[in-house]
Amino acid sequence: MEITITDSAVSLYIKEIPLKQGDTLRLYVRVGGVGSGGFSVGVLKEEPTPTSYKVSKQGVTFFVNEDDFWYLDGMSIDYDEDLGFLRFSNPNIEQLDHPDKK
Repeated sequence: MEITITDSAVSLYIKEIPLKQGDTLRLYVRVGGVGSGGFSVGVLKEEPTPTSYKVSKQGVTFFVNEDDFWYLDGMSIDYDEDLGFLRFSNPNIEQLDHPDKK
């Protein structure tokens, strides 16, 4: 399991949620994403389990539980400051909103 979250994406999450040093944020598979009617990445302020995959940046721990590894493994999350939105990509999944369709 591996996930990449850029500093600009982390800064956006910290500002918008808001998050503080020591907070933990769960990344999970969300069904019915805005505009897609399919899958997207959801976020919740929760505590990780012992088997969660964790990434800490800027004093915040982002984590993924095992049930969501299939979608988030290999994911990159970046914030495009010029366009004002998060970009999600995963080379393991051709269509992020409908991962079973090719």
